[in-house]
Amino acid sequence: MKRRTLMRALATTAVACTLPLAAFAAPYDTSRVVAIGGATTEIVYALGEESRLVARDSTSTYPAAAEELTDIGYMRALAAEGVLSVQPTLILTEPGAGPPETISVLEAASVPMVVVPAPFSADGVLTKITAIGAALGVPDKAQILRDQVKSDFDTVAQQVNQSQGAPKRVLFVLSTQGGRIMASGSNTAADAIIALAGGINAIDQFEGYRELTAEAISVAAPDVVLMMDREGDHSSTAEALFAMPEMATTPAAEAGALVKMDGLLLLGFGPRTPQAAQALHDALQGQG
Repeated sequence: MKRRTLMRALATTAVACTLPLAAFAAPYDTSRVVAIGGATTEIVYALGEESRLVARDSTSTYPAAAEELTDIGYMRALAAEGVLSVQPTLILTEPGAGPPETISVLEAASVPMVVVPAPFSADGVLTKITAIGAALGVPDKAQILRDQVKSDFDTVAQQVNQSQGAPKRVLFVLSTQGGRIMASGSNTAADAIIALAGGINAIDQFEGYRELTAEAISVAAPDVVLMMDREGDHSSTAEALFAMPEMATTPAAEAGALVKMDGLLLLGFGPRTPQAAQALHDALQGQG
């Protein structure tokens, strides 16, 4: 399969998951690798192959050493000039990188690009590890890391199965900017991490992220609100969040149950995802 064709075939997660992992193994020149996507960068570091990296996108903030690499910008708003300026021999990216015109320029420049599968699941994380290990030519290292991460997932699953009490209904709030509550439905990273932690997504009427009405929040009746721990207009304190009229009467507001976690850890679906699921599970268990 030609590299350019491979890149296009992997443009969506659904397609990516059906391709044999041998498709990712090719005689790539891995001397100057650009990593796009926080989980992708984390996996390269976890494999001990960070010496190959020359740049990363702005979502790649872990480990701290990654921030010393050249930042080529946000993964969905990349400029071809910025990517090409670091003279990459291989680009490892997650689905959704763009815009399309940038990808077209990179294709025209004949820069090999591997789009790593990115489903929101434990198996999806393991597939990412195997795919990146294959692309970098280190399948043995990838197998060791994969086995370790799988063991961590199994440990969390066992603890979730042994949990006492009814599962908590969790509302993931992406933003409260402008007094509007943007929350997660199904088929999102937030939905998946809630399930891995033994909770129930309080919103199941739609996929993706949408602004919620007061009626929808009332019907959802969340026991706990989950947010990313960040600053700025997209953040909120428990006091401000639960003072909002549409939130004030929810069980979460009555209990003051707000959990905040680092965004990349929580939603990245990289090698630390078992730790994220464990931390969220423990937080949910501590809420009443």
